[in-house]
Amino acid sequence: MESSALLYNQLKTAEPFFLLAGPNVIESEEHIFRMAKHIKTIATKVGLPLVFKSSFDKANRTSSKSFRGPGMAEGLKILEKVKIAYDLPIVTDVHESIQCEEVGKVADIIQIPAFLCRQTDLLVAAAKTGKIVNIKKGQFCAPSVMVNSAEKIRLAGNPNVMVCERGTMFGYNDLIVDPRNLEWIREANCPVVADVTHALQQPAGRKLDDGGVASGGLRELIPCIARTAVAVGVDGIFMEVHDDPSNAPVDGPTQWPLRHLEELLVELIAIARVSKGKQRFNIDLSPYRD
Repeated sequence: MESSALLYNQLKTAEPFFLLAGPNVIESEEHIFRMAKHIKTIATKVGLPLVFKSSFDKANRTSSKSFRGPGMAEGLKILEKVKIAYDLPIVTDVHESIQCEEVGKVADIIQIPAFLCRQTDLLVAAAKTGKIVNIKKGQFCAPSVMVNSAEKIRLAGNPNVMVCERGTMFGYNDLIVDPRNLEWIREANCPVVADVTHALQQPAGRKLDDGGVASGGLRELIPCIARTAVAVGVDGIFMEVHDDPSNAPVDGPTQWPLRHLEELLVELIAIARVSKGKQRFNIDLSPYRD
């Protein structure tokens, strides 16, 4: 818990924000090592604290034929290797309570997927590892729901929790990002993260040649959502990054190209530094007098 508290405080006080970034899923050990090397180099150059992200199992896929990753045992071995090789904290997600203990032996941050953000047993199991818990807000949830989700972590004895906005369902096959949520979700009284890539998914919105469907996305709007988030004053940015997003096996349409990562981060840092988004605006409603 002590090391988690140290990292948590480093992230919570990061200026202008911290970065959770990496490829959506572990494709191979070689690919993970290559991505970690490049992303760490960029984050160090621009001066952002980095937590490297990748998933060992994408359990929530549109199709049973979709690529899921290497699985927990092999995936954790790869994440542990990259953690040691590049001296990087790791964030990865869990889908079942039984996974939390093993994942907590490697990951520094355990991420709760959006669809599972209210699952009490999963939240408690993640909290009991002592690791930082990042809860993604469900696409079906009001930001006020995250107050209760964060409190479940604290009541389980773990104060190291953060919450993440990743868009809200807007009809079928689409998400919308309501900037007001980035303010309202602060009621959870913990660091706020904006997922600027998943927020632009179009769930099951892409028709495949075989008649099936897969998730699409609006990659070209990632800078728009990211600019908004840092202007509002989030504490962290979550961003999935790939060196060849057009051929990524999972969520290719919403992974940001590695070649443009530094360029975008430099712009976001500049916006965050001139914004007063982290400061509450004191509105004076007394009558105006000439």
